Amino acid sequence: MNVTIRRASEGDAGDIANLFDDYREFFGEPSDLPLARDFIAGRLHRTESVIFFAQTPKERCVGFAQLYPSFSSVSAGRVWILNDLFVTESARGMGIGTKLLGEIKAFGSDSNAKSILVETTSSNTGAQKLYETTGYQEVSDRIFYEQVISDYKD
Repeated sequence: MNVTIRRASEGDAGDIANLFDDYREFFGEPSDLPLARDFIAGRLHRTESVIFFAQTPKERCVGFAQLYPSFSSVSAGRVWILNDLFVTESARGMGIGTKLLGEIKAFGSDSNAKSILVETTSSNTGAQKLYETTGYQEVSDRIFYEQVISDYKD
Protein backbone atom coordinates (compact mmCIF):
# COMPACT_ATOMS: atom_id res chain seq x y z
CA MET A 1 0.00 0.00 0.00
CA ASN A 2 1.35 3.38 -1.02
CA VAL A 3 1.15 5.76 1.94
CA THR A 4 2.50 9.16 2.82
CA ILE A 5 3.54 9.97 6.38
CA ARG A 6 3.11 13.56 7.45
CA ARG A 7 2.89 15.65 10.57
CA ALA A 8 -0.66 16.59 11.54
CA SER A 9 -2.00 20.11 11.75
CA GLU A 10 -5.23 21.26 13.37
CA GLY A 11 -7.12 20.69 10.13
CA ASP A 12 -6.32 16.95 10.28
CA ALA A 13 -8.01 16.39 13.65
CA GLY A 14 -11.25 14.99 12.21
CA ASP A 15 -9.57 12.31 10.11
CA ILE A 16 -7.23 11.28 12.92
CA ALA A 17 -10.08 11.24 15.45
CA ASN A 18 -11.74 8.34 13.63
CA LEU A 19 -8.60 6.25 14.03
CA PHE A 20 -8.10 7.48 17.59
CA ASP A 21 -11.60 6.24 18.43
CA ASP A 22 -10.73 2.81 16.93
CA TYR A 23 -7.47 2.84 18.94
CA ARG A 24 -9.36 3.47 22.19
CA GLU A 25 -11.77 0.65 21.35
CA PHE A 26 -8.79 -1.66 20.73
CA PHE A 27 -7.84 -1.06 24.38
CA GLY A 28 -11.36 -1.73 25.69
CA GLU A 29 -12.86 1.76 25.81
CA PRO A 30 -16.35 2.37 24.38
CA SER A 31 -16.58 4.21 21.07
CA ASP A 32 -17.00 7.95 21.60
CA LEU A 33 -16.19 9.85 18.43
CA PRO A 34 -16.99 13.32 19.85
CA LEU A 35 -14.59 12.67 22.75
CA ALA A 36 -11.92 11.42 20.34
CA ARG A 37 -12.35 14.45 18.08
CA ASP A 38 -12.21 16.90 21.00
CA PHE A 39 -9.17 15.21 22.50
CA ILE A 40 -7.15 15.18 19.28
CA ALA A 41 -8.24 18.70 18.32
CA GLY A 42 -7.27 19.95 21.79
CA ARG A 43 -3.81 18.44 21.65
CA LEU A 44 -3.13 19.90 18.21
CA HIS A 45 -4.64 23.32 18.97
CA ARG A 46 -2.57 23.74 22.13
CA THR A 47 0.52 22.08 20.58
CA GLU A 48 0.56 19.64 23.50
CA SER A 49 1.46 16.70 21.29
CA VAL A 50 2.98 15.90 17.93
CA ILE A 51 1.01 13.57 15.70
CA PHE A 52 2.19 11.85 12.55
CA PHE A 53 -0.28 10.02 10.35
CA ALA A 54 -0.27 7.71 7.37
CA GLN A 55 -2.46 8.65 4.44
CA THR A 56 -3.29 6.76 1.25
CA PRO A 57 -3.30 8.45 -2.18
CA LYS A 58 -7.10 8.74 -1.83
CA GLU A 59 -6.51 10.72 1.41
CA ARG A 60 -7.67 7.92 3.67
CA CYS A 61 -6.04 7.97 7.11
CA VAL A 62 -4.80 4.44 7.92
CA GLY A 63 -2.44 4.96 10.87
CA PHE A 64 -1.20 7.49 13.39
CA ALA A 65 1.33 7.98 16.15
CA GLN A 66 1.14 10.56 18.94
CA LEU A 67 4.14 11.87 20.87
CA TYR A 68 4.18 13.90 24.05
CA PRO A 69 7.19 16.00 25.10
CA SER A 70 9.04 15.34 28.31
CA PHE A 71 12.53 15.67 29.76
CA SER A 72 14.95 13.42 31.57
CA SER A 73 16.55 15.01 34.61
CA VAL A 74 19.21 12.31 34.78
CA SER A 75 20.37 12.72 31.18
CA ALA A 76 19.47 16.44 31.18
CA GLY A 77 17.78 16.16 27.81
CA ARG A 78 14.55 16.08 25.85
CA VAL A 79 12.59 12.85 25.72
CA TRP A 80 9.57 12.08 23.55
CA ILE A 81 6.94 9.71 24.87
CA LEU A 82 5.36 7.67 22.12
CA ASN A 83 1.99 7.29 23.77
CA ASP A 84 -0.11 6.07 20.85
CA LEU A 85 0.61 4.12 17.70
CA PHE A 86 -2.20 2.54 15.72
CA VAL A 87 -2.70 1.15 12.23
CA THR A 88 -6.16 0.24 11.04
CA GLU A 89 -6.69 -3.51 10.91
CA SER A 90 -7.08 -3.63 7.11
CA ALA A 91 -3.66 -1.97 6.66
CA ARG A 92 -1.63 -4.00 9.18
CA GLY A 93 1.35 -5.98 7.94
CA MET A 94 2.09 -3.49 5.16
CA GLY A 95 4.95 -1.63 6.85
CA ILE A 96 2.94 1.41 7.93
CA GLY A 97 3.93 1.08 11.60
CA THR A 98 7.58 0.84 10.54
CA LYS A 99 7.20 3.97 8.39
CA LEU A 100 5.60 5.87 11.26
CA LEU A 101 8.40 4.83 13.60
CA GLY A 102 10.98 5.91 11.02
CA GLU A 103 9.41 9.35 10.83
CA ILE A 104 9.34 9.54 14.63
CA LYS A 105 13.02 8.63 14.84
CA ALA A 106 13.90 11.37 12.33
CA PHE A 107 11.76 13.85 14.27
CA GLY A 108 13.47 12.85 17.52
CA SER A 109 16.85 13.42 15.96
CA ASP A 110 15.80 16.78 14.47
CA SER A 111 14.50 17.92 17.88
CA ASN A 112 17.74 16.87 19.64
CA ALA A 113 15.97 14.31 21.80
CA LYS A 114 17.96 11.91 23.95
CA SER A 115 15.41 9.14 23.47
CA ILE A 116 11.91 8.06 22.60
CA LEU A 117 10.06 6.07 25.24
CA VAL A 118 7.19 3.71 24.58
CA GLU A 119 5.27 1.23 26.67
CA THR A 120 2.78 -1.39 25.62
CA THR A 121 0.76 -4.08 27.28
CA SER A 122 2.43 -7.43 27.88
CA SER A 123 -0.21 -9.09 25.69
CA ASN A 124 0.38 -6.81 22.69
CA THR A 125 3.04 -9.01 21.10
CA GLY A 126 2.54 -7.49 17.65
CA ALA A 127 3.56 -4.06 18.95
CA GLN A 128 6.47 -5.56 20.87
CA LYS A 129 7.78 -7.23 17.71
CA LEU A 130 7.41 -3.98 15.75
CA TYR A 131 9.34 -1.98 18.35
CA GLU A 132 12.10 -4.57 18.65
CA THR A 133 12.57 -4.90 14.88
CA THR A 134 12.88 -1.12 14.54
CA GLY A 135 15.61 -0.72 17.15
CA TYR A 136 13.71 -0.18 20.40
CA GLN A 137 15.15 -2.02 23.38
CA GLU A 138 13.27 -3.36 26.35
CA VAL A 139 14.28 -1.60 29.56
CA SER A 140 14.43 -4.52 31.95
CA ASP A 141 15.55 -2.63 35.05
CA ARG A 142 12.51 -0.31 35.16
CA ILE A 143 9.09 -0.80 36.67
CA PHE A 144 6.24 1.54 35.84
CA TYR A 145 3.63 2.52 38.42
CA GLU A 146 0.42 4.46 38.09
CA GLN A 147 -1.75 6.29 40.59
CA VAL A 148 -5.17 7.20 39.26
CA ILE A 149 -6.17 10.68 40.43
CA SER A 150 -9.56 11.17 38.82
CA ASP A 151 -11.63 10.56 35.74
CA TYR A 152 -10.37 13.87 34.35
CA LYS A 153 -11.78 14.83 30.98
CA ASP A 154 -10.29 17.61 28.89
